[in-house]
Amino acid sequence: MTTTNAPRDSAASAADAGGAGGAGGATAADTAERVWDNLRSLVLGRNERRKEAAEALGMSFFRVKVLRRVAAAPARLSELAAELSSDRPYTTLVVDDLAKRGLVERRPHPTDGRCKIVSATAAGHAAADRANAILGTPPASLRALPAEDLAALDRIAAALAAAE
Repeated sequence: MTTTNAPRDSAASAADAGGAGGAGGATAADTAERVWDNLRSLVLGRNERRKEAAEALGMSFFRVKVLRRVAAAPARLSELAAELSSDRPYTTLVVDDLAKRGLVERRPHPTDGRCKIVSATAAGHAAADRANAILGTPPASLRALPAEDLAALDRIAAALAAAE
C-alpha cells in the first residue's frame, strides 16, 4: 500500500469504487483502505493541531499530553507513564519540567506514602484548556461541508466509535 499525504479526490474515489466489486473493480476492502488514507491525511497529515498546541504552550506535544491528562484527573507517575506509553524516568523528567513551569504539582498520596500524586495547578488547568480548545477545533475543510454531509459523517463516526 502506498500512503500519500493528499486525500483522493472524492469524485475520482467514487468513480474508482464502483461499489463493492462493481464496474470499477474496487472491493469493500479497497474502499475502506482509501477512506482510512483520507481520514489519516486529514487528521495527521494536513491538520497540524498538535504542532499548533505545542507552539501555543511553548513545549513539546508530549508535555501537552501529560498536562492535559493530569488536568483531567490527578494521577501517580506510574499511571501517567503507563497510560501515555512512556517510561517512568522520562515521565518524571516531563513532570519535573511542568512543575518548574508552575503547571503541575506533586502531593503525597493520601493512602500510599511511597508515591506522589501529580495534579494540575490553576495555571496548568488554563494551559490544558487552551490546548483542548486548539485540538478540538475542526479543520476548515470539515466546517465547510454541507450540513447533510456533516450529518452523515457524524452518524458514521459515532457508529465507528461505538464499534471499537
